[in-house]
Amino acid sequence: MHFKIADRYVGDGYPTFIIAEIGSNHNQSFELALEHIDAAAEAKVDAVKFQTFKAEQHVSKFAEMPKYLKGYDNIHNLIRSLELNRDWQLPLKEYAESKGLIFFSSPCDYQAVDELEEIDVPAHKVASFDLPDIELISYIAKTGKPILLSTGLADWMEIQRAIDVCRKEGNDNIALFQCTSLYPAPPDLSNLKAMISMKAAFNVLTGYSDHTLGDNIPVASVAMGASILEKHFTLDRTLPGPDHAFAIEPEELKVMVKKIREVESAIGNGEKNGPRTEEKDMYHKVRRSLHVNCDVPAGTKITKEILVAKRPGHGIPLHLREHIVGRKTTRDLYKDQWITWEDV
Repeated sequence: MHFKIADRYVGDGYPTFIIAEIGSNHNQSFELALEHIDAAAEAKVDAVKFQTFKAEQHVSKFAEMPKYLKGYDNIHNLIRSLELNRDWQLPLKEYAESKGLIFFSSPCDYQAVDELEEIDVPAHKVASFDLPDIELISYIAKTGKPILLSTGLADWMEIQRAIDVCRKEGNDNIALFQCTSLYPAPPDLSNLKAMISMKAAFNVLTGYSDHTLGDNIPVASVAMGASILEKHFTLDRTLPGPDHAFAIEPEELKVMVKKIREVESAIGNGEKNGPRTEEKDMYHKVRRSLHVNCDVPAGTKITKEILVAKRPGHGIPLHLREHIVGRKTTRDLYKDQWITWEDV
């Protein structure tokens, strides 16, 4: 199961697709946005993602303030202060691509979808809070681009409705993100097994959108099979704005990516075919085989009592002990010497 985002395959048998979620951490500064892209490229992620919304279309002026934003007085004004200047999207995309990164965004309204399509982004992300908006999801699905659905707060039926509208539009390039919609999210609420459950239930790719502090949980998600990983990213956690404090910083992002690639290389293919080439020295020199525990003259009938299991592994394998008991030695053997087929 896989699909492509731009020139990269995503899915089973491919490296985890790592997204640095810049989101609104540009703080409405084009230069700061570019600096984030530079740092993400240096960390060797696959993609950078922004968020494309307008407060007027995104949130009511009467909306209540979530607890984690208690330091702000009005959520409508806060969202407006985080809007991405949409004229920046093409230059940001071109700059990201010049750095070897894929650029896309989370469109939160129909105009945002159209504008991102005009610059030909290779995928679209739907935020957890927008998952119930199946009309918007349907509109995005019509683009035919891979659609990444974050499932924080969702139950099975909400996920099913979102997937159904995508498939109704002929778009089966779907990935579901397990997500905990808390900022920061406590590790014990991560529920990484939900990735496995959703993949089995909906027959789609699954990944993880992380809001925990540090990199333990993202790295663990890769070990559990995440095809895609999204991690909030900032140049500096002390910058003003609601999403900086729980995001990962550049050096930490580098370390996380390195850990993920190491974990991927460690997962292997699950086969057990004996020693690999690199293990052959240990196989022969450190494994046990059959030895004699006393001097044994040529022509001696071999008994269990004169055989012992010791290193190295140059002798007859231990499981064949019964096959040489009762045979005679063909030459003199000395205490601690391994015994070979030529010796019996």
